Amino acid sequence: MMNLDRDFNFSVKRKRPEEEYEKVSDYFKGNVLVQYANSKNIMRIQEKITKRALELLNLKKDDALILDAGCGAGFAAIYLKEIGYRIVALDIISEFLNVYDIKELNPINADMCFPPFKPNTFDAIISISALQWVFRDINNKLMHLMLKNLSKSFFKILKPNGRVIIQFYPKSNELMKRIGKIITDHTDFDGKFIVDNPNRQKKRKIFLLLSK
Repeated sequence: MMNLDRDFNFSVKRKRPEEEYEKVSDYFKGNVLVQYANSKNIMRIQEKITKRALELLNLKKDDALILDAGCGAGFAAIYLKEIGYRIVALDIISEFLNVYDIKELNPINADMCFPPFKPNTFDAIISISALQWVFRDINNKLMHLMLKNLSKSFFKILKPNGRVIIQFYPKSNELMKRIGKIITDHTDFDGKFIVDNPNRQKKRKIFLLLSK
């Protein structure tokens, strides 16, 4: 089981979009989707997170095939492609995949919990700011099933010795612990949480690193 080295202070006062909307597609549509996809600030933030995620992945192959799961408008995938990796960009919202010309990113319109790929396809999987839409309520049985399927699917489509890096925004220690338990109960991943800036909540970034 993935244990947290310590408990973290979470004092999130206002509701996040994933708490106010049942499905990610209910939130990301129309003007909200357009504004998000065209935000230079979000692009910079996601590129910075992606650079850190790559450090944690520590890939040995310069031409590794990476799945960007829940890619949104493709900010992480575009950056990864620019520095030489082979990319498949996957998102459940088809409109996101049409904002930019991302044919070279092999865009796939699908649910990241049900990725339509053969076993042992990818060297790595990266997911930036998406997991909180999959699992955000420890009492929701459907979310348990979705996270279970996501973790089993990720394990299946990864090559032996492949790695997954997930950056997300949990709202409690209990949520992080439950995510770790679901993954370790249903897969053979070795995993750990990595927390940057643990004592500065506004700058804190939480990553989950999984190894097959």
